[in-house]
Amino acid sequence: MNTTEMKGNWNEQKGKLKQKFAILTDDDLLLVEGKKEEMFGKLQIKLGKTKEELHKIIEGL
Repeated sequence: MNTTEMKGNWNEQKGKLKQKFAILTDDDLLLVEGKKEEMFGKLQIKLGKTKEELHKIIEGL
């Protein structure tokens, strides 16, 4: 999934992620151009998931 695809429906996906993982905040899910990898790194640490697992979760929303 590229950044353009994520940005297209990111607000919807962000809401679903916050429902699924109540510990996530808006700051955790801040998608800034060029900072996608940094965001995924933070999510990996906070949720204890691999990058591949996070991509599968987001794609499954």
